[in-house]
Amino acid sequence: MITGRIYSGAWPPRYKIPSESELVEEFQVSRMTVNRALRELSLEGVIVRMQGIGSFVAEPKLTSTVLEVQNLADEILARGGVHASTVVEITGLTATQEVAEQLRIPVGTEALHSIIVHHENGLPLQIEDRLVNPAFAPDYGGQDFTRLTPNKYLSAIIPWTMAEHQVEAALPAAWEAQLLGISASDPCLQIRRRTFAGGQVVTAVRLVFPGSRYRIESRQILGGVGK
Repeated sequence: MITGRIYSGAWPPRYKIPSESELVEEFQVSRMTVNRALRELSLEGVIVRMQGIGSFVAEPKLTSTVLEVQNLADEILARGGVHASTVVEITGLTATQEVAEQLRIPVGTEALHSIIVHHENGLPLQIEDRLVNPAFAPDYGGQDFTRLTPNKYLSAIIPWTMAEHQVEAALPAAWEAQLLGISASDPCLQIRRRTFAGGQVVTAVRLVFPGSRYRIESRQILGGVGK
């Protein structure tokens, strides 16, 4: 049925799949059957469902390594894609206990906060929710992050000495689902990363990817047979 059209190439990547009503009429099955099929294909990463827009044939799942502090725009360019970003907000804030713990700064001191959505070929791929220690990047809030990614800017002015990562599966918050164009029940990949310079925290960032569009991998070369 639907998978036959996709795997045969009749419906190529980014092809907009007919609506549920059109599929019901074409294949002469119940709406429940069509809905279940689309939901399962979405969970498998075969299709991408954009709430309020429709369903599309997924491109091959994008791959990255979590063990490096990489610039997403460069990854996308290397794949032959087009990167764009939408700045949701860039603000200053007074550090709460949670923010202070993440940045290792005193409670009540100033910090910077940005939320940016990164797109690949017009499709939302990542929410970047970042806290920045202004002692390292006092001009962060004045940058145009539709032209330059925070990663690129910060890497140019601050020499990283260490990065730590936490990776987990999570359901998106309502606002995250809306920005990514997914359902609140669609699983996401969440990466929390802190970068350090000279033992001090420079940034603490939370990266949220739709699980059906992205994966991470790591490769380690061991010295010696059997190790």
